Amino acid sequence: MKNVCILGAGLVSMPIIRYLLEKNYKVTVASNELENAKKEFSDKPNANLILFDINDAAHLNALVQSNDIVVSLLPYAFHTQVAKVCIEHKKHLITASYIQPEMQKLDDAAKKNGVLLLNELGLDPGIDHMSAMRIIDHIHNKGGKVEEFYSLCGALPAPESSRENPFRYKFSWSPKGVVLASNSSAVYKKQNKIIETPTENLFKDIFTVDFPGVETLEAYPNRDSLSYIDIYKIPEVKTMFRGTLRYSGWCESLDALKQLKLTLPEKEDMTGLTYAQYIASKIKSNNTDQLKQKIADYLQISVDSVAIQSIEYLGLLSDKPMNRTMDSAYEITSDAMINKMMKQAHERDMSAMQHYFVARYPDGTTEMITSRLLDFGIPNGDTSIARTVALPAALAVEMLAKGELNLTGVYRPVVPEIYNTILNRLTTLGIEMEEQFGLDVKNMIDR
Repeated sequence: MKNVCILGAGLVSMPIIRYLLEKNYKVTVASNELENAKKEFSDKPNANLILFDINDAAHLNALVQSNDIVVSLLPYAFHTQVAKVCIEHKKHLITASYIQPEMQKLDDAAKKNGVLLLNELGLDPGIDHMSAMRIIDHIHNKGGKVEEFYSLCGALPAPESSRENPFRYKFSWSPKGVVLASNSSAVYKKQNKIIETPTENLFKDIFTVDFPGVETLEAYPNRDSLSYIDIYKIPEVKTMFRGTLRYSGWCESLDALKQLKLTLPEKEDMTGLTYAQYIASKIKSNNTDQLKQKIADYLQISVDSVAIQSIEYLGLLSDKPMNRTMDSAYEITSDAMINKMMKQAHERDMSAMQHYFVARYPDGTTEMITSRLLDFGIPNGDTSIARTVALPAALAVEMLAKGELNLTGVYRPVVPEIYNTILNRLTTLGIEMEEQFGLDVKNMIDR
């Protein structure tokens, strides 16, 4: 039986650790925080829990050398460091993070040493790639072309838990990355025209989609959609759009926070300020009198709008001292969200993914195809985001351990030998894409 090393023991790691232990793999869990792992796995004979610091190069070297397969669930910035050690010791690596340029540069070295560096094997990226490629290859295998493709995904609270704050959002992981990502711009292709959305318009460039089993959701563009034309091998595509799904309320609220420059990471002096005074400074006001109305006027929105409700909900209009010196607006906003918007253990989260395709075939016929995932977390158990991120990686570990993957180099799961097996096996774990073929193209997204 193969020995597997899991680097990182955050909440998202629990399902992969549990899955591999239940399959009787010997699993070493190495992390600088083992509290959650100890609660569940300390009595498992095939679990080895080790305190680990990624900056300890000797320890990383020893861990990689003594295991057969490595899974890095560390922050993405550390994956290349881990990958270099895996190549040196000829050990395969799996991550759930986007392939960074530094990782891609390791392709030749990995191939030379017979190592697979399999990345982007989570939910988004991960299940989105696999489910998209299954449809795209189906269309191409019939001689067809993909004319339009929309890929939309969101990690959300379940509907029953979504109305407790005006954002209609709760976090099942740290908000910091989400707030920071809100500063990005976006680019996509629509009917052969390249559309660039600058950061200041990100949450204005939205449209709505009906999501069966949930409600009407809002979608906004997700960074660079154009690179996926090559990744998915669809040069013929006229519309290529990847977007993020949210309930109504999020985009309006984030747009207001951005206009107030409350998502930026630059440091500024907040010494001696209350939250209200700090917000007043953002609109060049010398006092906090009638601050709510002043902000509404500055943003040119109603004082009763969802955006104003959201700002007030976070406590940003209060006279409470900030107790900060040099800090950033990004930290203020994300800390307020941590304080007010974290998912509670008894609540369900939800993963919602929806792909739309328009396919055209040599005989001139067209069809719309949809592929949809709706998955819920377990109250007082695993979140949906943890399951949908960790279990694809777990299945990839099992494929490697059984000799079912003979690839080397830097990969994402866009080839049939990866995506067919993992998608099929995910269905046995309750994670399944619902695919519909032969739909009328008149029902395609119109935005």
